[in-house]
Amino acid sequence: MTVVMEKPGTAQDTEPDGPAERTRQVTRPMVVGAVIALWLLLFAILRGRHTLSLGAADLTDLHRWINDVNDSIGANRNSNPLFLYFFNEIRLVIDTLVTFVQDLISQPAAGRPVPQIGWLGVIGIAGYVSWAVGNWRVALLAVAGFTFMGLQGLWQESMDTLALTLSAVLVALLFAIPLGVWAGLSDRVNRVITPLLDFMQTMPTFVYLAPLTLFFLIGGASATIATVIYAAPPAIRITAHAIRNVPTTTVEAADSLGATRRQSLLKVLLPMSKRTVVLGVNQTIMAALAMVTIAALIDAPGLGKTVVQALQSLDVGTAFNAGLAIVVMAIVLDRVTTAASVREEAARRSDPRLAAWRRPLLGAGAAVTAVLIYLSHTYLWAAEFPGEGSLGSTIARWADSVTTWAQDNLSGLTNAFRDAVTNGLLNPFQTLLTDSPWWLVGAVLITLAVVLGGVRAGITTVVCVGLLVGTGLWADAMTTLASTLVATVLVMALGIVFGVWMGRSALADRLIRPSLDAAQVMPPFVYLVPFLALFGATRFTAIVAAVVYGAPVAMKIIADGIRAVPETTVEAATSAGCNTWQIITKVQLPMARGALTLATNQGLIYVLSMVVVGGLVGAGALGYDVVAGFSQGQLYGKGLAAGLAIVLLGVMFDRITQAAARRTSA
Repeated sequence: MTVVMEKPGTAQDTEPDGPAERTRQVTRPMVVGAVIALWLLLFAILRGRHTLSLGAADLTDLHRWINDVNDSIGANRNSNPLFLYFFNEIRLVIDTLVTFVQDLISQPAAGRPVPQIGWLGVIGIAGYVSWAVGNWRVALLAVAGFTFMGLQGLWQESMDTLALTLSAVLVALLFAIPLGVWAGLSDRVNRVITPLLDFMQTMPTFVYLAPLTLFFLIGGASATIATVIYAAPPAIRITAHAIRNVPTTTVEAADSLGATRRQSLLKVLLPMSKRTVVLGVNQTIMAALAMVTIAALIDAPGLGKTVVQALQSLDVGTAFNAGLAIVVMAIVLDRVTTAASVREEAARRSDPRLAAWRRPLLGAGAAVTAVLIYLSHTYLWAAEFPGEGSLGSTIARWADSVTTWAQDNLSGLTNAFRDAVTNGLLNPFQTLLTDSPWWLVGAVLITLAVVLGGVRAGITTVVCVGLLVGTGLWADAMTTLASTLVATVLVMALGIVFGVWMGRSALADRLIRPSLDAAQVMPPFVYLVPFLALFGATRFTAIVAAVVYGAPVAMKIIADGIRAVPETTVEAATSAGCNTWQIITKVQLPMARGALTLATNQGLIYVLSMVVVGGLVGAGALGYDVVAGFSQGQLYGKGLAAGLAIVLLGVMFDRITQAAARRTSA
C-alpha cells in the first residue's frame, strides 16, 4: 500500500472529510450485520406466521400433478411414440451393455450357473491391465484388492458394482472426450456448455435419480444413465483444459509445416494433452463409482444395495464390511488410472535394460492371463470364489463390537458434543429459518445475495426463492438449509485451521494431504457408517458425515490460498514485529480472501450433496422427502419436488458464493 504525504496547507490537507469519507466506512460486513439485526427484530414480532409448513404425508396440487404424470407415463409407456422410439430404445441399448458386462464378470450367463469369466480370470485381467498401464506395484495392489473383496464374501456384489461402473464410464467417455476436445478448440462451444456443466455438477447426486426413473424405470439402465450424467462433466472440463493449455507456439509450428486441422489435433494436441486427459478419466471413474453406489436407491445391484439395506436396519457391521469393499475398489481404480497418467514419464526415468524387456514380458503376461480366463470359464473352482466369506463375517463382528464398545463407553462424550452443537447452534438457527415468515426469509436471502454477490446473484436468488415456494416444501427447505449452513460453518472452521497449518508448513501438508485424498476417493455412503455407530440415527449424524465429506476440499483450497501469499509480504510483516497469530490473521487470511470464499462455495456444495444421504439416517426434511419418494409411490411427486428444491438451494448458494469470490478477488 502506497501512502502519499502532503505538506500542511495543501489542497488535500484542507479538503473536508465529508460524505465520501463516511460512505467508504460502510462496508459489506456492516450491511450484512444490519440485515441480520433487522431480521431478528422482525422475527421476534412475527414468529410463527406465514411459515408455509406442510405435514409429512400431505401433498400439494403440484405433487399430485407429478403423481398423475408418473401414472400416465406408466400407463402409456408401451404405446406413446416418444417412449417407443426414443426413451425405450435408449434404455434397451444401455441395458444390453450392462447385461453384457454383468454376464461377463458378475451374473450367471445364459445357460451357465456362473459368469463367462470367473474370479480367477477377473483377478488375472485386473493384475495384467494394472501392470500394462502402470507398474508391478499397482498390479500387486489390484490383485490384492480384488482378492480381499472376495475374501469378504462380497465377490458378486463387487463385480456388479464394477460392471455398472465400467459401463457408465465407457458411455460417458464416448461423449465426454469429443465434447471436451470441441470445447477446447472452440471458445464459443466452451461458453455454451460451461453453464450446463455447472448445473450438472451443482446438483446433488441423488437428484438425478428421481426424474430418470420417470423415463427409464428403476434398475441398472437408469443407474447407468444417471452415472453417465454425473460422471461426464469432469472429463469434459479437464479435456477442454488440457487442449487449451497446449503451447500456442507448438500448434503454430505444426500449422507452418502444412498440418491440417485434423493432423494438428491427432498428432499435436491430443498427444501433448494425453496425461491431463487421463487424469480426467480418473475423475470420471471416481465419480461413476460414487454414483453407482448411491444408485442402489433405484434398485441398482452391487455393494451400494448392501450398504443401503444395512443402514436402513442399523446393521453397522454389514454396512462397514460393504463400505470397506467400496473403499478398496475406489483405491484400486484410482491408483491404476493415476499410474496410467504418469506411465510415459516413469518409463523415461526407468532403466533402459528393463524397458527393453517390457514388451516380451507383457506378451508373456498376456498369455498367462488368457490361461487364467480359460480356467475360470471352464472349471467351477476357478469361477466361484472359494470360501464362505469368513473374513467379511469377522470384519462385521469386529465392527459391531467396536460399535457396542463406543456406545457403552463414549456415549457420554459423543452425546454431549451432539447436544452442544444441536442445542447451541442448529436448533436456534433452524427455529429462526422455519418460524420466520417465508417472505421475510426470502427478502433476507435476496438482500444478502445482492450485498455479497451483486445484482445478478440477487436476480438468481429471486427466481430460486420463488420456485422454492412453488415446490410447496418451503418449511422442509428451510430445515435443510439450517443443517447445510451449520455443516458449512463447521467445514470452514476445520478448513481454516488445517488449511492454514498446511499452507504454512510443508511437512504438515505432506502428512495431511494423503488423508484428504483418501477421504475424497471414498463414496458418500461410507462416511455414514462410523458416525452412525457413534451418534445414532439423528440429523447430527448426517451433519457430521457432511462435514467430513466437505472439509477436505475446503482445506486444500485454503492451503493453496495461504501458500500463494507472497513471501516478501510475510517477511515484511515479520520484520515489522508481527507475531505468528498477527501474520495469520492480519496478513495471510486477508490476502487469501478469494480462496476462503471459493472454499466456502465448494464446501457448501459438497455438504448439500450429502442431504439425501443424510435422509437415510434421520436427517429428515428434503433428504427424507426424496428417499420416501423412491420407496412410496404416493409420495413420488413430493420426492421429485424435494429434489428440485435441493437443486434450487444449490444453484442459489453456488451463484452467490461464486459471485462473492469474484468480487473478493477483484
